Amino acid sequence: MIKTEVGFYAFFGLGWLLAGLGHFGGATMGVAFLLGLLVALTLVLVARRPPPESAGGVRRPLPPLQRRRFGQVNAAQWLLSAAIAAGCVAGGVPELIMPLVAVVVGFHFFPLAHVFADRRLVVPGAALTVLGIAGLLAWAADASLGAVFTLVGVGCALTLWSMAAWSITGARRAVRA
Repeated sequence: MIKTEVGFYAFFGLGWLLAGLGHFGGATMGVAFLLGLLVALTLVLVARRPPPESAGGVRRPLPPLQRRRFGQVNAAQWLLSAAIAAGCVAGGVPELIMPLVAVVVGFHFFPLAHVFADRRLVVPGAALTVLGIAGLLAWAADASLGAVFTLVGVGCALTLWSMAAWSITGARRAVRA
């Protein structure tokens, strides 16, 4: 499970980074992509390497109810994100898509914390929600769109990468205990 979890955090973090810095274009985007990809791949590779104390535990699939709840929460998140994108484009405010989606993504961690009985998931939930709200407030205060996108995108990327690292260290501590 840890490998999948870290993979989600690592590559969605890369996506947020690129979305947040996309306004720079050119060489900045190339460097951001390479550095972000390096971070994501490093996290995934470290998560794949079992700690020396590991007995190579058996990976079990999620129980059906847990898998169904996980799917429901994620489906709701994707549907709300699509509705936000469509609504913002139709309303002539596409610049609000990123901060509003960050709020939705943040909120989706709260029921996931319950689904997986993992209170740690409240942390990225709160962080992403706050980043989305901060982006909305920055936009309302007439900050540049680049500043709004950078705040939300880079903030979300760093949050997700931090969760990946936290998941790796937590799993390694659990094996040692």
